[in-house]
Amino acid sequence: MIRCDRTAAWAALKGHFEAHGRDFDLREAFARDPARFATLSFEAPGVFADLSKNLLDAATIHFLIDMARECGLEAQRDAMFAGEAINTTEDRAVLHTALRAPRGQGPHSAEVHAVLDAMLSWVEAVRDTAVSGIRHVVNIGIGGSDLGPQMMVPALDAYVHPGLQFHFVSNVDGHDISAVLRRLKPAETLFIVASKTFTTQETMANAQLARAWFEAEGGTDIARHFVATTTNVEAAAAFGITTTFGFWDWVGGRFSLWSAIGLPIAAAIGADHFRELLAGAHAMDRHFVEAPLAANLPVLLGLLDVWYRNFHGATSRSVAPYHQGLRRLPAYLQQLEMESNGKRVDRAGEVLPYATSPVVWGEPGTNGQHAYFQMLHQGTDLIPVEFILVRRPTFGSAGLDADLLSRLERQQTLLLANGLAQSQALMCGKTAEQALADKPLPTSTQADAATLSRHRSFPGNRPSTTLLLDRLTPHSLGALIALYEHRVFTSGGLWGINSFDQWGVELGKVLCRDLLPRLAAGGATADLDASTAGLIARLRA
Repeated sequence: MIRCDRTAAWAALKGHFEAHGRDFDLREAFARDPARFATLSFEAPGVFADLSKNLLDAATIHFLIDMARECGLEAQRDAMFAGEAINTTEDRAVLHTALRAPRGQGPHSAEVHAVLDAMLSWVEAVRDTAVSGIRHVVNIGIGGSDLGPQMMVPALDAYVHPGLQFHFVSNVDGHDISAVLRRLKPAETLFIVASKTFTTQETMANAQLARAWFEAEGGTDIARHFVATTTNVEAAAAFGITTTFGFWDWVGGRFSLWSAIGLPIAAAIGADHFRELLAGAHAMDRHFVEAPLAANLPVLLGLLDVWYRNFHGATSRSVAPYHQGLRRLPAYLQQLEMESNGKRVDRAGEVLPYATSPVVWGEPGTNGQHAYFQMLHQGTDLIPVEFILVRRPTFGSAGLDADLLSRLERQQTLLLANGLAQSQALMCGKTAEQALADKPLPTSTQADAATLSRHRSFPGNRPSTTLLLDRLTPHSLGALIALYEHRVFTSGGLWGINSFDQWGVELGKVLCRDLLPRLAAGGATADLDASTAGLIARLRA
């Protein structure tokens, strides 16, 4: 495995960037090549991708693919799927793909499907609300034990059990859980405590508070109203939980929604739809393994991320899903990408001479248009944008009359038009001369027409990718999330980093344990830095 900056292709890309990439103009590229859209559009299971509005050409792709081959990307990918210990700092395999492999077709298949079958059987009993009496499901977790389910459940709202409401508690800040608890009744509530070790500080603080609330409000059967997704069965039993579903050390937190951590997703959408979610992800897994690099969508997106980060100097990427159900997708992708690839040393521990993960951020359209799109269009930074469009809505039409459905359909068309318009505007821009020719012109007592036209001009040539789903279903959403997983793997593989540890999460946790007793009255602060000691004194005053 060769690091990307040590390949011949990297040197070729540097020359290509200086000669053709730095001043690449999308408008000229489309004028020269009427077939650009057809050439730079790609199909993968459940997802169509238009890459034509990106700052690249055939030569760019050629050099990037050469670099992927020199870095041994295909061998790295095959090692992951084979269950080799590619998480070298923790000596672990990385096998979230095994969680969605059909029975008998992946590593550890017997164990995986035993847990899956038991979990889905239990879920169906909970979903029989007439018997279970459950009306509210509260997932208590943090990080990967929260972000995946919290993203998935609203995304698949059209498939969610109509008699169940889902709540997600993650922050140790008591304002998070207290706002949820006041809406609940113990007899109608199921708590899912999601912690692999059953020791996660924030999760266990919230779980203990939930149990105290349950008992104070007259709850009498903890074993019936609390369930755990954990490997620490003994600790769960000591808590009072008898129903547990486990997973394995080869399942990283940010890749765990396919495991027992997906319990709230399964409770929301049911066993059959959860299996469809897994099937969609598995379909993308097969595409990643089998498609040639030049037509492999996760690979192409990962290569594009390296191109922007290391050659164009883009420090962030904005994700704009034009579907309200995907409102938590940017937050989910923040962990997936930045926790995976936010690393400064390579696998050998050498400090890297180039940048790695960009900042990932965004909001759903059209809300973002009225917030940060100003910067995307007229700001000083190059920020690639990722638009996610869903062609056909799933409004959950039961009980809606024909007129209301027709209005909703028109709003869907308006939504899609906005998404297309934003990507077009980013590319095309608007010159000061065009702004000057606009009728009617705005008036100002402090600026002449020429000055106003410069304020109203857009540089354009700002890159974007559009991912198009036909409908947002369990199958297509599973494929989309697996696409992002493999994209992150690709860029991490080229950068030569371990994308599967997260030591950057640990130091703050260790220091927190040290600071807790110091916050109490009389706690020692003399050996602390002046800032921390001063803040503790202020907090204790």
